[in-house]
Amino acid sequence: MPKVFLVWIIVIGLVVVVWQLNPANVSPAADIKIADVMEQAEQGVIKSGTIKNELAGGRDWVVITGETNEKQFTNAKGESTAEFRSKGRLTDSNLEKLQATGIFREIEATNTWSQLAGQIIPFVIIIGLLYFLFVRQLRNAGKGALSFGKSKAKMLHRDRDKVNFKNVAGCDEAKEEIAEVVDFLRDPKKFQRMGGKIPKGILLVGPPGTGKTLLAKAVAGEADVPFFSVSGSDFVEMFVGVGASRVRDMFEQGRKNAPCIIFIDEIDAVGRQRGAGLGGGNDEREQTLNSLLVEMDGFDTTDGVIIVAATNRPDVLDNALLRPGRFDRQIHVDLPDLVGREQILRVHARKIALSDDVDLGSVARATSGMSGAELANLLNEGALLAARRNKKKVEAIDIEDAREKVLFGRERRRVMDDEDKRKTAVHEAGHALIGALLLDEWFPIHKVTILPRGQALGMAMYVPRKEQLSAYKKRVLDQIAMALGGRIAEELCFDDISSGASGDIKQVTSMARHMVCDWGMSPLGPIAYGDNQDTVFLGREITRHENYSQETARQIDHEIRKIVDEQYERATKILTERRAALEAVADALMEYETIEGKHVLEILEHGEIQSPVISSKPIDVESKPSADSDGEKKSKDKDEPETGLGSAAPHPA
Repeated sequence: MPKVFLVWIIVIGLVVVVWQLNPANVSPAADIKIADVMEQAEQGVIKSGTIKNELAGGRDWVVITGETNEKQFTNAKGESTAEFRSKGRLTDSNLEKLQATGIFREIEATNTWSQLAGQIIPFVIIIGLLYFLFVRQLRNAGKGALSFGKSKAKMLHRDRDKVNFKNVAGCDEAKEEIAEVVDFLRDPKKFQRMGGKIPKGILLVGPPGTGKTLLAKAVAGEADVPFFSVSGSDFVEMFVGVGASRVRDMFEQGRKNAPCIIFIDEIDAVGRQRGAGLGGGNDEREQTLNSLLVEMDGFDTTDGVIIVAATNRPDVLDNALLRPGRFDRQIHVDLPDLVGREQILRVHARKIALSDDVDLGSVARATSGMSGAELANLLNEGALLAARRNKKKVEAIDIEDAREKVLFGRERRRVMDDEDKRKTAVHEAGHALIGALLLDEWFPIHKVTILPRGQALGMAMYVPRKEQLSAYKKRVLDQIAMALGGRIAEELCFDDISSGASGDIKQVTSMARHMVCDWGMSPLGPIAYGDNQDTVFLGREITRHENYSQETARQIDHEIRKIVDEQYERATKILTERRAALEAVADALMEYETIEGKHVLEILEHGEIQSPVISSKPIDVESKPSADSDGEKKSKDKDEPETGLGSAAPHPA
């Protein structure tokens, strides 16, 4: 915008200059004869004057201009003026007389073409600026209109940000499957001689952050071919036909740069099932999908162009998109296992100065369920923490603090009075004792704290001993009992309950419902009730109804309630028998604010903590007034144990 204003200022200035230089805009001088000029000169009334030779009229043809002391002439407009102008032949004697006065000065003859150029050049400049401002913009606008249907695929340069299989870890099976693409791009005749055809399209399926885009870049880097990247949302526009045009242009670019890889990220944005929406078949998204299907069906694999797409929602894709001949192969890029997580950590640790006390194997065991992107973020957070602590290398404590920050939220120092701290300590002690007694085989307790993290005022953290691939009935029941331990501890110690167990209740209800409706872990048998819902469109209204009777719904509610009640009674019995240990753990939390899992086990075995405890108290907060009202504190969850178990507990399929 400043450049446009500057151009306009220059244009206006030139117009003003030209307007003022135009003789038509200047008051004209009076035309008089040469004899009158000689007479005025003899009388001495001329104040100044010039004598200019004109080449067009001959050697002695001159133009005399000047100004008298008073306005004594009348110009062509009838105005009185002191300026005069005379044109004609001037003899040598008259020239000598005018020169003798000392008033007139001579001007050399000028070329008519130079005079004409001086008048035309300003107009040429103005026209050029107007052309630059308007005509060129109109032309660019025309190009923009013509390029509206062009593909938005971006080409990644081979020499910049080159990625290969060494940069991808934790998905060895996916790399093996996609390695065929690299071999085909390097030597396509090897497959053609055998009569084999490389898949036209490869669909990478997996949760977010597992490295689908990175894997596609690695294929392009290994094969050393151009890599075009585009998002599925880039094809969808308000105007019908634009997305289809972009699809055709994208495939045309691929043919021109073959062999190459075209990567479509989040293809579910354009590849959803047709007819699933409320609109008809002529909407923009379906037209774009139709164009994609046609282009892939007629795409010649001998060109060396391979389509790689990624999505985390393969269930919503159109069946025609997944049939053989289009996306022939689906490669699942799952969350990494223990070995994969350690490999990923080692890849990302190359750029980080780690101390010798950092054991990436231990970090991998403590990060079950994390994706590759989350592991990279974990190491980055550890490096940032070490930098803020003015360390030269990232130590194990920095990685541990970063892990807790990523999984459970950042530790917050909130001012709490003794009553709230005691209730929080008892609540967390209930979780810790039940977890130590029932879950130590699968989820040993790692740490217990009453320092707020995230939205929780306290937390019991667990680290799985091994990969948890399935949900088992006994284990899930133990988890339900552990989640209820905080509420039961409050009821036993204070004869009262708070809203701090709201997160626990949601987790307990969800697990019990999965047991009954999805996992077949109830007397109702192996029947799936959770997903049996029909969607009915009635005019503009959408209604859902269950595919089971009201009697079955009552039985489901009864079984869910039965599971929760039984585990509630079980946890109550355990905490009642271990009341002294419950009080001891709560006292330790009041004193140290954070204790480790081994300290909880020591209290259960010996009745007291025997190993040293590193206190997390930075200052004495008991003497400070509370910054929050009781109502505000009680409205927030005191504990959300699902955060600590979420990375290890199996999720329903």
